Amino acid sequence: MSVRPPPMRAITRGPQHHWFGYYDKLQLDPAGRYALGMEVDFAHRSPHPEDEIKVGMVDLQDGDRWIELGQTRAWCWQQGCMLQWRPGSRSEVLWNDREADRFVCHVLDVTSGHKRTLPQPIYSLSPDGRIAVGADFRRIQHMRPGYGYAGIEDPNRETLAPEDAGIFQLDLDRGESRLVISVAQIAQIPYPHGDISAARHYFNHLLFSPDGSRFIFLHRWRFAEGGFHTRMMSAAPDGTDVRVVDDYGRTSHFIWRDPEHILAWSWHPSGEEKFYLYGDGNGAVEIVGAGTMCHNGHCTYLPGGEWILNDTYPLGERRLQELYLYHVPTGRRLELGSFPAPAPYTGEWRCDLHPRSSPDGRHVLIDSAHAGCGRQMYLIDIGELVGEGTLA
Repeated sequence: MSVRPPPMRAITRGPQHHWFGYYDKLQLDPAGRYALGMEVDFAHRSPHPEDEIKVGMVDLQDGDRWIELGQTRAWCWQQGCMLQWRPGSRSEVLWNDREADRFVCHVLDVTSGHKRTLPQPIYSLSPDGRIAVGADFRRIQHMRPGYGYAGIEDPNRETLAPEDAGIFQLDLDRGESRLVISVAQIAQIPYPHGDISAARHYFNHLLFSPDGSRFIFLHRWRFAEGGFHTRMMSAAPDGTDVRVVDDYGRTSHFIWRDPEHILAWSWHPSGEEKFYLYGDGNGAVEIVGAGTMCHNGHCTYLPGGEWILNDTYPLGERRLQELYLYHVPTGRRLELGSFPAPAPYTGEWRCDLHPRSSPDGRHVLIDSAHAGCGRQMYLIDIGELVGEGTLA
């Protein structure tokens, strides 16, 4: 459906590069005033162990003023340093860092300036802000460079499915952590489409459900000849009640719709590559957005579940990254814009839009390099589009 392009403005500017990263983190504070981001002075290469970037926030009510909060040496182009606001808090932010021979997580109160450091890096935070789940970023970097962190070698490089690596749970107040799911444990669960005993296994992409009762994780594995395979799984926060959600080997981007359903781009025999809505481990699956949401993208439900915010990878000769809203009740699509991705932004250091919603669902933030001034962050006002009467 064609509509007038919504108002958009750049909230960061060069010569430094700015971005936030993944689409499933809280970038804006509860009041919608401060937008978190990262700042770096180079592009188009992998991070080196000594590369330190700045962590900060943009004051959207004070001329988009950049406020520096700290630094980190634990980051990647796609997911940054897991920078995010702590759910339930108006002033605490968290991000990962490297100290000596370990990865850690800083918790900073941006109002008081009080900072503390937790002994493990985080991946996803529970909706009540009390606990986090994390993965082994050393192994992720070994298995798929660009999604882990440089600087610390994987101690289990030669182990196919380590027993002492996997998913841990971290108490954000007490700083206590424990391994709740090991790689070895999940690798032993039979895979109905082939023998995976000779593969090298790891975990990636963890995300709590909206009520905090469960979290998703991707079990991935590689054979010596290359390429990786994926099955989407879920578990209770303590690592119990592990369920296989999608076992066809091709799960990509996903988001919880509600505590029982997960939207994901994947392959299924009912429709091959499409977006599917999966029941959490009960075998239910249905196609979403057939003929409309036709490409893999970073999907998010706006508050209330009526709209899906999504993007695409660069398409066609102009390498256009499409940004749109999908209206679930009617199946209509509202275009928010098309952003050409400059050719140097490819592979590990590509600049995906990774659209993020504001807490009230009336603004969208993206990362983009389309304007010729490097990787920057943009704010889009979609309030009129999602307001009552748009689709009348």
